[in-house]
Amino acid sequence: METPARPVFLSRTESSEIILQSDLNHLGHLFGGRLASIIDKTAAISAIKHAHSAVVTVSIDSLIFRRPVRLGSILTVKASVNRVFNKSMEVGVSVYSLPPDGPEAEYVCNAYLTFVALDAQGKTRELPTVLPETMEDKRRFAQAGIRRENRLALQAQLGKK
Repeated sequence: METPARPVFLSRTESSEIILQSDLNHLGHLFGGRLASIIDKTAAISAIKHAHSAVVTVSIDSLIFRRPVRLGSILTVKASVNRVFNKSMEVGVSVYSLPPDGPEAEYVCNAYLTFVALDAQGKTRELPTVLPETMEDKRRFAQAGIRRENRLALQAQLGKK
């Protein structure tokens, strides 16, 4: 029996946290690795909401830090499933920072993470498709296909399996 497609909005996830001294590097900015961890956790929640099972991260693509995040900033991370490819799915993430003295949130970065879902035996399993409903969902769906083709082409060029 095939699982019905699930709309993108069911996977939408948003998390926020305040950036503390222990999150900073020697320059006084949020550690890139700390931000990557926050992104991975938020994206995993989105993937779990879609898969209704445990998931594991396969890759993180296009994580480019556009601006530093300062002490006391409120970091907001938004994620949703962009597209499903049989046993894998791409989750798109956008990150914003509201500085303690700033009037509005600033764009920090985005990233694309690939996850697979696991069954009770820890084996990858097929996923329900995602149903893009809005124009934004449809754009992200189409672009996820392009990114996947590029990832696979690069792996083939580099001789990776």
